[in-house]
Amino acid sequence: MNVFVLTGAGISAESGLGTFRDPGGLWRRFDPMRLATPEAFAREPEEVHAFYNLRRQGVREAAPNAAHAALARLEEGLAACGGRLFLCTQNVDDLHERAGSRAVTHMHGELMRARCAACGRGRPWAEDLSVDTACPACGRRGGMRPDVVWFGEVPLHLDAIAAALDAADLFVAIGTSGAVYPAAGFVARARATGIPTHEINLAPSDTAGTFEAATRAVPAFVAELLKDPG
Repeated sequence: MNVFVLTGAGISAESGLGTFRDPGGLWRRFDPMRLATPEAFAREPEEVHAFYNLRRQGVREAAPNAAHAALARLEEGLAACGGRLFLCTQNVDDLHERAGSRAVTHMHGELMRARCAACGRGRPWAEDLSVDTACPACGRRGGMRPDVVWFGEVPLHLDAIAAALDAADLFVAIGTSGAVYPAAGFVARARATGIPTHEINLAPSDTAGTFEAATRAVPAFVAELLKDPG
């Protein structure tokens, strides 16, 4: 069986990382047009760095939860039966990897990486960034930025995601609002191919389904699926 799992901010919320569009979420407290666009970085790089340094600190202090661990078990269990888990996340944290997932497709980039706007080189980066940070590759200062996809930029790995959707036998969405494209269209593409779809969310999403806390529902769902992985 080939399983396509899409995860969003809700799966990391129980690890203490803020979601975006829920009451009290990050975009209710911060203006994304001031903090998460290339134009914002060009205009106010210090403020953008301060916001992402705070988020990076939160990721460093967070720990994977039971839902992250369950998906790592699902990857291993499917592989043992000749199947595959394609784990696609909208999250920029590294909690899936720290829980043991080996293949994670980050469509919105990774907060624990940095990229130089001058030379384009990216690399793992766990520390703070500032306008004085020099690129280790080209030596330029002022261009080091979080290696994440900002508003107005194109999400990553879209061809691989489309191919995995078309090859999937089951589509599962966990902790995602279903409000942002192109990820919001994944379930429609899955339904168009006739494969079963399942949703686990803290609250009803724009695409509707079944709603439970991820740390309770995901381990139970994975255990049930691995009883008969097809």
